[in-house]
Amino acid sequence: MLLTGSEIFAEVLVEQGVTTMFGYPGGAVLNLYDALYHYQDKITHIMTAHEQGAAHAADGYARATGKTGVVLATSGPGATNLVTGIATAYMDSIPMVAFTGNVGTSLIGKDSFQEVYIAGITMPITKHNFVVRHVSELAATMREAFRIAQAGRKGPVLVDIPKDVTAAKWEFTPAQPVPETTVISFNEENVVQAAQWINEAQRPLVFLGGGVRSGKGCYALKAMIHKANIPATHTLMAAGVLGYEEPLNLGLLGMHGSYTTNKAMDEADVVLAVGTRFSDRVALNTDKFARKAKIIQIDIDPSEIGKNVDVDLSITGDAAIILEAMLPHIQAAKHEEWLRDIDQWKSIDYHPVNHNDRLMPHQIIGEICAQAGPDAVYVTDVGQHQMWAAQYLRHVKSRGFITSGGLGTMGFGYGAALGAQAALGRETPVIMLTGDGSFHMNLNEACTAVSYDLPVITVIFNNQVLGMVRQWQTLFYGKRYSSTDPHRKTDYVQLAKGFGLKGYHCENLAQFQEAFAQALAEKKPAWIECVIDKDEKVLPMIPAGGTVEDLMMS
Repeated sequence: MLLTGSEIFAEVLVEQGVTTMFGYPGGAVLNLYDALYHYQDKITHIMTAHEQGAAHAADGYARATGKTGVVLATSGPGATNLVTGIATAYMDSIPMVAFTGNVGTSLIGKDSFQEVYIAGITMPITKHNFVVRHVSELAATMREAFRIAQAGRKGPVLVDIPKDVTAAKWEFTPAQPVPETTVISFNEENVVQAAQWINEAQRPLVFLGGGVRSGKGCYALKAMIHKANIPATHTLMAAGVLGYEEPLNLGLLGMHGSYTTNKAMDEADVVLAVGTRFSDRVALNTDKFARKAKIIQIDIDPSEIGKNVDVDLSITGDAAIILEAMLPHIQAAKHEEWLRDIDQWKSIDYHPVNHNDRLMPHQIIGEICAQAGPDAVYVTDVGQHQMWAAQYLRHVKSRGFITSGGLGTMGFGYGAALGAQAALGRETPVIMLTGDGSFHMNLNEACTAVSYDLPVITVIFNNQVLGMVRQWQTLFYGKRYSSTDPHRKTDYVQLAKGFGLKGYHCENLAQFQEAFAQALAEKKPAWIECVIDKDEKVLPMIPAGGTVEDLMMS
């Protein structure tokens, strides 16, 4: 078939199984959008309010499904507006392909209107990026971009397409998508050695990271935990991999993890770390992290082995496959004394206090979980509400918690929630938890929710300050509140009405119960403002560079 570059673009998207994409049109991509007009029966295009929202939506789509998210933007500012979203996906290893238009090849390098070298800008925040110089390269380049996004450690790929390439014609030959491949080779002797250490351990601990979610759920990991009765803790990115009701799930580790999880890591004699890079929010003091333990690290990316914390044994490859190989070598065990110690630590954990006359974050989240049910997917922005969500949500599935972990992107939530809702359908409740600071960054995506009838329920934890930064100023900067009280007068109910959605204002739990129930029943996009005290803190907390001995509970 002799097709234009734009037609080839659309054909390859269909070939790669793309049914939903996000973007914003502009001059350099007009030919591509003209082609997409003829493929509306095969590809749903969702136009967001801003390109950053489109990038986050593609990211949320990928996190919710495991498929590759796709975003399209025009040249210049359209392309640069994707950068934060691409970096967010890169830091959390999310498969995404970002397509950008550019000026014609004859105009490149001449400071042409809306020209920018987006390949150079995004080089440090993509797995790979391409500039298509001739229409003959387009199909193969796109196919390679999708392959790279899903291969090994997943991540974003960018393809920059000059406008004349989209107009030129070339012979197109259809092809089947390349089957997803994974790293199946690993050192079997190390697998046996790791199993032996676990079998000999008196105080073993499993430590899960976001890579486990990418490893197809790692059923072998759950089987191992149950077979040898090993407690487990997790990073922010692995919330939900082990269900909330799992007795061996100790919960979140690190800066805002519990006393129990941090004490268990401190006392363990063998730690099996799977799909985690030991970030500075978990290993706050790398010299003292798991200091009594032999550390076994399993990761698909060899560059992460021992990067932040010295390990005693490493195995590189796909976590699910390695754990399946390890499972037969794991002996059944009880570890009764170890679990008794852990139960004793639980008795001195931090427990928040309930109130009926004012809204408490943990009660809001508890009510959300009670009403939304086990099928709900939770998306957060970044800040105090994000940590409260990680602490108190009753996670039941591995793709049920979507948050920006590595980059910590305020404004991520709304776009990501819309992407997740578009992926999962209207019948799956998608709840976005945000703070008033984060929400102001991208609340303009409300128009997208309304235009496409995406019934995301947004719960706004409104303390009228930048809560997490203010918490640090309270604890470590002598209460010098510099630029953390923006003195905003936003009326969320009226603003929601202006966007064409329903807004609620709540000051106590009874009001919230009623508002959330109504929003769920109506299945329309909605905002629920929850007024909380500006001095509510995320506790417990270990200061940066500290250990469990420095944990603060008040």
